[in-house]
Amino acid sequence: MRVINSLILSVVLIIFASCKNKEVVEDDSAIRYRYFSLEKSGWKSREHSQKIDDINFTATEVPISYYILKSEGKENLFKVDSIEKANQSERVIEFNFIQDDEKDLLEENFTGLNYDESVKYMSFGITNDFFVVTSKKDTVRCSGVTMERNFKIAPYQKVLLFFEGIKPQDEIQLVYNDHLFKKGILKFKFQEKTTRILL
Repeated sequence: MRVINSLILSVVLIIFASCKNKEVVEDDSAIRYRYFSLEKSGWKSREHSQKIDDINFTATEVPISYYILKSEGKENLFKVDSIEKANQSERVIEFNFIQDDEKDLLEENFTGLNYDESVKYMSFGITNDFFVVTSKKDTVRCSGVTMERNFKIAPYQKVLLFFEGIKPQDEIQLVYNDHLFKKGILKFKFQEKTTRILL
């Protein structure tokens, strides 16, 4: 009787283990398909642009999963999913500045500052010029900025803006109080939902 019970228990465990392995395989392929679909459809939300005088200001929301995948790679998508869930209240916005004739906007004739001071302001001080208003009327200050240095190769300047504490379902409006080029207050409304990788 013990042998039969042991045999039945072994068969049940083998069946359970094989079912569990099948679920992992199906989940892995579903994750990879979702990632592939998102990559093919494009990562970024619609661009929002405004032009004042000869400078174009463009804001584009990018899903946090895009940067996590760039950092972590796509070998372990379950890890990417857990990092994304832990940071789901964060938003990333790419903000571009480009002049009509593609001149370097950090030159003194645009900012009133010498070149080094302009770079320093765009790298650090510009953080205080941005905030987000959520659909719940909460105001969220920019928690950090990263300037993408292009060393005069690209005809634009780009900063990545980071915001924390925003619910994933909230619509946002980005407000930029331009102190660098002295163009005033610009508003960019993001009404569409950001795309999240469903892992």
